[in-house]
Amino acid sequence: MEKDYKRLLSLFKEQIKIAQIRTVTAANKEMLLLYWKMGKLILYHQSTKGWGAQIIKRLSEDLKKEFPNQKGFSPRNLNYIRKFSLEYSLPILLKLNEASSKMCLKNPSQLSMQSILFDFLQQAVAQIEDSHNQDDKILQQAVAEIDESPFYESILSKISRSHHVILLDKEPHLGKRLWYMHYVLEEGLSRNILAMQIESGLFERQVSTKKINNFKRTLPPVNSDYANYFMKDPYIFDFVQASEKADERNVEEQLATHVTNFLLELGKGFAFVGKQVHFEVGGDDFYADLVFYHTRLKCFVVVELKAREFRPGDASQLNFYVNVANDFLKSDEDNETIGLLLCKGKNNVVAEYSLKGLSNALGVSNYQTSKIIPDELQSELPQLETIEKEFKNK
Repeated sequence: MEKDYKRLLSLFKEQIKIAQIRTVTAANKEMLLLYWKMGKLILYHQSTKGWGAQIIKRLSEDLKKEFPNQKGFSPRNLNYIRKFSLEYSLPILLKLNEASSKMCLKNPSQLSMQSILFDFLQQAVAQIEDSHNQDDKILQQAVAEIDESPFYESILSKISRSHHVILLDKEPHLGKRLWYMHYVLEEGLSRNILAMQIESGLFERQVSTKKINNFKRTLPPVNSDYANYFMKDPYIFDFVQASEKADERNVEEQLATHVTNFLLELGKGFAFVGKQVHFEVGGDDFYADLVFYHTRLKCFVVVELKAREFRPGDASQLNFYVNVANDFLKSDEDNETIGLLLCKGKNNVVAEYSLKGLSNALGVSNYQTSKIIPDELQSELPQLETIEKEFKNK
């Protein structure tokens, strides 16, 4: 009986957690829908009645009196509500929904994302003027009669208000903003991490940039497209969160603590296997800087770090480690190992020639330290040569 009871209790807990998540999700959708409608009303009355910014302050005061226990009615929040509705008028919302459905690909590629977002942006921008006219007509109806289904179905309703504030503040480009919304859902990003990724130009580094690899020639089409899509250039190492008063000891301690974490920007699907992974080949010892396993591609990924600019011989060294990993780590169920070289600068033409003729899947990317580190602390950070030595010694 005790065993059956514990199983029953476990099922109850699971169902309660599911219900709690659904409740929170539903509440978020309703709150965002409310904001969307409120924003429409503000815009409509400002445009038709000639009301200026002062109406925001007056609405804030009266709403706080009427709903003293409810947050979200400060002048600042009401201005965000207005902007939220302005940026996502009904025609734009419909385009967002259309583009979102196309982005939910089983195997996304860099080119497919560029195409979807480019086409979406072109059509959306062309409709912005028309959208205001259509909204005026819609708002002449009672708010209750507005069709809510496009909003409920949109990706807008699936992320939190705080994420929307970050996106409205930091990303004016509508197509990029849509991509970040999907990225938030896929990666489960907090608002702070989202802000950091936007500031680091994640979209440009992953979707816009030309990437140097031979994946198309060495991997099956499905895997090559996805491997190229998740690759970034450059990689940003956000491994130190330093305050203005941080001293050298503090920075060094954080570096030692997060020496592997700063490479986890590799993205979703990577499982850390080890650093300085030892291989004995022909009686000699060799050490691969970092080894990951990619759960979606079902393969090992060997990462080599160079604290200098790329040299042609680096590709041969990485190719060696990929060969070794295929023999020592790969099982019959795994796909062929991928190699990724991270360096402090590269000549793209030289890198492309270096990968020609190699049959293993290899990529080359730049990396740089985090832009969020204050300039005055840069001189206190250990040199990148020291980082490389630390990998070698662990």
